[in-house]
Amino acid sequence: MENQTPSGAAATQPPNPPPMQVVESVVIRFCGDSGDGMQLTGTEFTRASALALNDLATLPDYPAEIRAPAGTLFGVSGYQINFGSQDIYTPGDQPDVLVAMNPAALKTNLGDLVGGGLLIVNTGAFTAKNLELAGYPANPLEDPSLGQKYRLVQIDITKLTGLALEGSGLGNKDAGRCKNFWALGLMFWMYQRDTERELQSIKEKFGKKPELADANIRAFKAGYSYGENTELFGTTYHVRPAKIAPGLYRNVTGNSATALGIVCAGQLAELPVFFGGYPITPASDILHELSTYLNYNVTTFQAEDEIAGVGSAIGASYAGSLGVTATSGPGISLKQEAIGLAVMLELPLLIVNVQRGGPSTGLPTKTEQADLMQAIYGRHGECPVPVLAAMTPSDCFHTVLEAARVAIKYMTPVFVLTDGYLANGSEPWKVPDVSTLPKFPVQFRTDPNGYMVYDRNPESLARAWVRPGTPGLEHRIGGIEKHNLTGNISYDPDNHHQMIKTRAAKVAGVAKEAGELITCGPPEGDLLVVGWGSTYGAITQAVQTMQRDGHRVSSVHLRWLNPLNPRLGPYLKGFKRILVPEMNNGQLLRILRAEFLVDAEGLNKIQGKPFKIAELCQAIAERAPKGQK
Repeated sequence: MENQTPSGAAATQPPNPPPMQVVESVVIRFCGDSGDGMQLTGTEFTRASALALNDLATLPDYPAEIRAPAGTLFGVSGYQINFGSQDIYTPGDQPDVLVAMNPAALKTNLGDLVGGGLLIVNTGAFTAKNLELAGYPANPLEDPSLGQKYRLVQIDITKLTGLALEGSGLGNKDAGRCKNFWALGLMFWMYQRDTERELQSIKEKFGKKPELADANIRAFKAGYSYGENTELFGTTYHVRPAKIAPGLYRNVTGNSATALGIVCAGQLAELPVFFGGYPITPASDILHELSTYLNYNVTTFQAEDEIAGVGSAIGASYAGSLGVTATSGPGISLKQEAIGLAVMLELPLLIVNVQRGGPSTGLPTKTEQADLMQAIYGRHGECPVPVLAAMTPSDCFHTVLEAARVAIKYMTPVFVLTDGYLANGSEPWKVPDVSTLPKFPVQFRTDPNGYMVYDRNPESLARAWVRPGTPGLEHRIGGIEKHNLTGNISYDPDNHHQMIKTRAAKVAGVAKEAGELITCGPPEGDLLVVGWGSTYGAITQAVQTMQRDGHRVSSVHLRWLNPLNPRLGPYLKGFKRILVPEMNNGQLLRILRAEFLVDAEGLNKIQGKPFKIAELCQAIAERAPKGQK
């Protein structure tokens, strides 16, 4: 195969290898039509960067429509990766490199590219029709200012991919779908990634269609060769391996880590796991992932709707399994009555809410933190449940384990809050030695002597878990208020008062499980930044940056949202001002003000996008000027 110049003509002789520049970190964004394979391209580059031992964080971004019209602005799909030789907390504020596969991708993403950044554009897609669909009155590539503001590289990737696949037997349409691997090959050359592993990965991924595997390999090699044999790029880049603790690592998304946590929870509790759910973006991958773990005593059930999903999980818990359900905000709305039933029955139940933009259908493929109030207060009646939130994609694993332990110990449903940013984002995860994880095996009651359904453990206030049909312990429970011991239906007002207070006291007692606060910085200063959920990375990076710059700022991050960590109240008193960044309209802010009577301020971002580090740095600088005492 001939090496190609930008015009498609054969290169006569490869130039000398370009110099290599060592950089600490790089942010790359791939973007194009939803059918251009940008998610796959980003995922493959992420895998290669993880194998290169770089720390990393990713942010996939894709449209809500299953197949948005090609060439339109709302059909653009993107994938951003931040990889480096030091700790990486976020996918990066702005890309250093933008690969735009069509005009719509350029228009929707160009504003994010850092000034002087590398802009690689597929000129083959800049047709009159695509320019019109993107809303360009003229070809932006002909504007001299574009090349003045950015390092513009124009390549007809579509044409060069077609040339690479001549004689492959593929039609023009199928051949055009390989252009993402051409772009991937170019990035592999630029950042000196391991090509042999990638070629093997392509063979495995397309193993059932060898003609596609061969075509994508040819396109990948052509992209790599193009970078190697043209003089469009003045340098290649090397990102050294990050300093990480020895061990076995794998790349995980928040959803895959959640699924692994559910499987592991069943093993540690020595219980079969039953997952009842219904597909919904962005939580569906949890169901998909769990369905592959049948050998670990995991049963998955795709129900006819959300209500049936949670109902089946409650039934499984009643029968002696660890019942689990997962969904997003709209699904939680449908499940709330049944969750109230689980509260009254006092059965362990894991409820995972992968939050997305609302209300209603809202922004199903974008991220938000707007379901906190729904999780804590969303059910009718006095119906408290513990609520925990994961901080990072890999932390979803550990948060699920903690939630399962609490659910079993206290015989209660427990919410685990993640969001679209965590669910689809990825990072390296050190695979734990399961033998070192604390077990929490269930002790089902089998002794019928003196058995009362709602007789409680004096420490946890939890009732005993009894498998139905156990001789001498046969019992019936339902949705009408229970007698405080027998479990028989009771309409007695004093009994109802007692049961409401007891269930509330049980959940309040979960606070003793919270452990130490997750903090960054000294326990006193001018400003405390309080976060929860996926804001952890951006807050931590921003606070560390501002601390180095001389600002008296610290942060505390909350995994326990109901009940709140009892150490939080005294900690808040050490700071003059409190700032609460949230991807909602101030939900944790209201809770902190109500619980601790503090004059906290909110910083709200409700755009379907995570916070940028720069946004938080600016907010910190405004509230805690450098040198202030």
